[in-house]
Amino acid sequence: MPRQLTVLPAPDSPGAVLGTVLPAVRACLDGGAPLAVLPAGPAAGAARAALAADEPLEDGADLVVVTSGSTGRSRGVLLPAPALRASGTATLDRLGGPGTWLLALPVSAIAGLQVLCRSVLAGTVPAVLGPGEDLAAAAARMEGDRRYTALVPTQLRRYLDREPDALRAFDAVLVGGAATDPALLARARAEGVAVVTTYGMTETAGGCVYDGVPLDGVRVRVGGDGGAAGPGGGAVAISGPVLALGYRRDPRGTAEAFAGGEFRTRDAGTIRPDGRLTVTGRLDDVVVTGGVNVAPQAVEGVLREHPSVADAVVFGRPDEEWGQRVVAAVVPAPGAVPDLGALRPWVVERLGAPSAPRELHLVDAVPTLHTGKPDRRGVAAAVRDGNGPPAGSRREPASGGGQGGPS
Repeated sequence: MPRQLTVLPAPDSPGAVLGTVLPAVRACLDGGAPLAVLPAGPAAGAARAALAADEPLEDGADLVVVTSGSTGRSRGVLLPAPALRASGTATLDRLGGPGTWLLALPVSAIAGLQVLCRSVLAGTVPAVLGPGEDLAAAAARMEGDRRYTALVPTQLRRYLDREPDALRAFDAVLVGGAATDPALLARARAEGVAVVTTYGMTETAGGCVYDGVPLDGVRVRVGGDGGAAGPGGGAVAISGPVLALGYRRDPRGTAEAFAGGEFRTRDAGTIRPDGRLTVTGRLDDVVVTGGVNVAPQAVEGVLREHPSVADAVVFGRPDEEWGQRVVAAVVPAPGAVPDLGALRPWVVERLGAPSAPRELHLVDAVPTLHTGKPDRRGVAAAVRDGNGPPAGSRREPASGGGQGGPS
């Protein structure tokens, strides 16, 4: 008899996480009760449509997680319990054994759900960071000798500024969901934070490559069949016991993404001689300007190092002269007013002329998707282009403004 999917609303309190979602995750891992958790807010409607909860569930699926839609429409990813268990067990082995987890991410996304899965597998009860609660206060409620948490880069930056001592209290701080700037990682490690970078996605049951090294049983390949060229490498493909079955009610999309026993990502990367994976950017996000491929994530990282910039999002816009131009939307540092004339040479010196933004927008904050990823598409759609750019925006003359263009 076809199984039906149980859809839970976004929990509105730590009590709801522990009292409703955690038991449902435990039953899901036992293979007895297929589960999905809706995101909070406006994203819930699109997520509910992607889940198609009234339709029979595909064979073998135990958890359906809706992607954030950062690269297009949201899709329901079909995860079997064995993949979740394989991921959780390999994570605990890599980190040094079972421990107590602090949940600081939404449980509608795979990163938050995996915190609950790892807790179940470890036989521990997670602590849940409450709305507006200090990290130190939440960490003080954790029991056991080993303590772990998982954050997105924005959270890591915030807690480094506000509560570095609380971060140092964890045996491991997993950071993923978006690219982490090298300068931010260096700062965290210099301050004694046991930060571990993670790479993965919903289709791989969450992070499956830690500090560039695949988890036990996971295999990573770059390029080859179907491996398109990207900014600094080929397409990354992943195989192993952590893979999803495919996409909810989308056999064509499943066949395109899952082939030959592997998941073909839309990320570009390289594999170093020591076998470590370096992810250089999204193939979907590459800005081709003057015939040169520019990775927005690299430009964002350099911009965040400038003293007048607190945060940044970079994307491409059509340009009659260059094909595309690099556009930056930045959040000013307190008391600062970032200027295109200062930011362009800063980027040129570190990444070369093609990567330097030709258009600048000042924004109050970088919006995020329900997973915590920056909403690059949303920012690009929100800022205007063409004649009469809005206040707080600057655009370089087509001549290049004397800083040099793509070459």
